[in-house]
Amino acid sequence: MDWSLGTVLLILDWVIRLAALLWIPSRTSPAAARSWMLLVGFVPLLGLPAYLLLGHPWLSRERIQRQARASQVIREEQVPLATLRWHGGTGIAAEMAPLVERQGAFMPVRGNAVELLDDYDGSLQALIAAIDGARRNVHLLYYLMFDDAVGDAITAALERAAGRGLECRLLLDAVGAKRGWRRYARRLREAGVQVHQLLPGGLRWRRSGRMDLRNHRKIAVIDGSIGFIGSQNLADAAFIPGYPNRELVARVQGPVVAQLDAVFASDWYLETGERLHVDPVQDAGADAVPTQLLPSGPAYPFENARDAVNALIHLAKRRIVLATPYFVPDDATLSALRIAALSGVDVQLILSARNNQRLTAWAQESYYAELLACGVRIALYEPHFLHAKHMSVDDDVALVGSINLDIRSFALNAEIGLLCYDADVVARLRGIEAAYLRDAHGVRAEDWARRPAWRRSRDGIARLADSLM
Repeated sequence: MDWSLGTVLLILDWVIRLAALLWIPSRTSPAAARSWMLLVGFVPLLGLPAYLLLGHPWLSRERIQRQARASQVIREEQVPLATLRWHGGTGIAAEMAPLVERQGAFMPVRGNAVELLDDYDGSLQALIAAIDGARRNVHLLYYLMFDDAVGDAITAALERAAGRGLECRLLLDAVGAKRGWRRYARRLREAGVQVHQLLPGGLRWRRSGRMDLRNHRKIAVIDGSIGFIGSQNLADAAFIPGYPNRELVARVQGPVVAQLDAVFASDWYLETGERLHVDPVQDAGADAVPTQLLPSGPAYPFENARDAVNALIHLAKRRIVLATPYFVPDDATLSALRIAALSGVDVQLILSARNNQRLTAWAQESYYAELLACGVRIALYEPHFLHAKHMSVDDDVALVGSINLDIRSFALNAEIGLLCYDADVVARLRGIEAAYLRDAHGVRAEDWARRPAWRRSRDGIARLADSLM
């Protein structure tokens, strides 16, 4: 039979479409599957290979097994520390603490001190001062380290610490910190700092996982007694020209620091196979803030961050404030926000008026009309790129960390969040949120409805790529 090239391509196109129909829905969420099936339907020869590379957040079996072992070790090592467990939860806290513990293995602990650092340069100075004051060890885990003045300052601080004989370890995401890795890795190793990449690619890609999975956490632990967690990377505020960042970092002391160190040790184990010892930390004293860590990522069996955020939204009775630079929610989160607003909860969403990711910004705008229609208030922060990620619920719970309200953060990135079950911390966070709102403009439903048709179409098309953002 003499088959023309056109006939062969036509048959191949339909074979790919049928294979995608059988393969994709069984391995991907319905919302993501629809997007991928649309791409495969239009461009089969491009769509199916793209799905095989980027469509399913798979990790190597070795990494999943290591995460399971690390979580089991965390559970076992917390058993002798029962005196640190916080039992005072009522209301939202009573509902959240068991959920978060089952998700990430960390129990709620009392006796912590929590300082919220809203000044960009001040929080970096506090971190460098802590490194310079270290006596035993320094553990840093960051998504991004840039080759700029901040990268130079952090590197110099680590060199000084290693020169004093301290154990210094640095974990950097292989993609986010590429420029810092190229500039500083050799120099730090020569100084005695142990440096490793998170989720490296290249020839090691198959041992890692899907190529665009990233470790997005920002954690520092000094001597096992001082910790930093938040949205801030190791870079100058204006490392992206035209988008100077505004961030939020929590400086913590108390038992939660051991939990942060355990997250660092887990990621160290995932990358190196080496198990680090984590010392328990005693009560920080009078401040006595009850806290709990929420780790999430594709190595866990469930989407911890998404489920915890949605639970907080559903449990709110009076007010929710959410600040995030990227807002591309899945159906469950969009539904939770809609139900909360229609139930009479005051839902305030604070986003950045400027965004360094254009496709994400367009997709984000496609949700505004629906949210405004059900009563969600949307404010766009003007002066900087608002890169801070946090949430306050009623007067009961504050969540600070690296978690964006988007599908990538929920399903594809390793993230970390700090839950504070404390009215004073919530009040302090509300003060920061109020400062954002003073420098923001609200989005009005009637104004938004007058957008040109081409913008609505553009935003809707961008939204189809939500599973890739």
